[in-house]
Amino acid sequence: MLLRTIGFCGTTAAAASVPLFITSTYLNRVLPPFSSIPLSNSKPLLFPSPSSSTSSSSSSSSSNSIQVKHHHHSAMVTLLVATTSDPASINPANALLAMPAWQPGPHLQDDMKSFCNEGVRVLLHGKSIVVEDDLDKRWEEKTGEVVDEVIFFSKHTAVSNKPALTVHPIGVPHLREGDVPPQGGKPGWAALPNPRIGPWLRLLKKLAQAHNLVPEFEITLEATHHGPFTNKPTMFLEIGSTEDYWKRQDAAQVMAQLVWEGLGLRGGTDVGNWSRENDKKKVLLGIGGGHYTPRHMDVVLRDDVWVGHLLSGYSIPMEDPNQAKGEANAEIGGTWRQSILAAYEATRVAFPGGEILAHLDHKSFKSWQKNAITAFLTEQNIKIGKPTNFY
Repeated sequence: MLLRTIGFCGTTAAAASVPLFITSTYLNRVLPPFSSIPLSNSKPLLFPSPSSSTSSSSSSSSSNSIQVKHHHHSAMVTLLVATTSDPASINPANALLAMPAWQPGPHLQDDMKSFCNEGVRVLLHGKSIVVEDDLDKRWEEKTGEVVDEVIFFSKHTAVSNKPALTVHPIGVPHLREGDVPPQGGKPGWAALPNPRIGPWLRLLKKLAQAHNLVPEFEITLEATHHGPFTNKPTMFLEIGSTEDYWKRQDAAQVMAQLVWEGLGLRGGTDVGNWSRENDKKKVLLGIGGGHYTPRHMDVVLRDDVWVGHLLSGYSIPMEDPNQAKGEANAEIGGTWRQSILAAYEATRVAFPGGEILAHLDHKSFKSWQKNAITAFLTEQNIKIGKPTNFY
């Protein structure tokens, strides 16, 4: 149990920038085994076992139930995940690891290396970014540390091929049980949205402008989509939309800087910390519109707006009852209700004490759709907010 005694990032005096790497073979060469790292000047770090000092409570809504564990007196860490199979994922990770004070951490498994810096853990694997489920839970079981949030670096693809830097929550809440999600996750599931999404989008825009990536790159939210399955507040940071842009080092550098500043690794205060900055308690739950959520973006780009799930039109499938005149008893099929409930519940849990306001992209709906959604939200006691309600 040597590792538990000294901690996984046990040395501070010998810390140095981790060299850039491209392949896992090179990684094996540049990183010494843990036993060879000098420990003479290190301070012991004690990590409680996963079972210690924890209690759990749960909340649920209809068929979508979310288990939340509240941990006390445990080391809380941010888990940042990248894959070596994607240049838009590994390049930002490389740029981040080139910054000061990273140290080798434990292998989650043979092909998953990690690096540590303060309360941040970078985890690298070689598979598609959307297929490795439960990485937060697996990290906790391996290390005894408690994961507070999960952040993924990834490429973005778009039909338009337009260059973009994006931030978004994940989940496939509209899929029915038995459906096979095309890009990971579990049918009917919405991840807890990372409360940093709104504040980091605004920080990303400032950093991209400072590095002259605007107007070439669009800085935007994306709607909730894809996996992998996670248990803790999660967000994706993506570079799009073609291979030429995925490989852009200036874009990778901006994404790395976003994490470095956003998590307070530069010695400053982290950005988008809900537990510290939640005096403005209104949280936007976006409903309707296209994948890039333009009406919701208009609100979120204002300072101090928090963002939960963003359900694009394709995530709230509604079957036309051919009663466009809106008879009150017309049953509108589709999984739109379960999707809204899953997204609302995940957002509510991710923002304890927050006031969740549904923000509708009214122009994206036909009148029968808007009437049905509005009635359902009212029935579920989910408040509806206008843009001015968020400021």
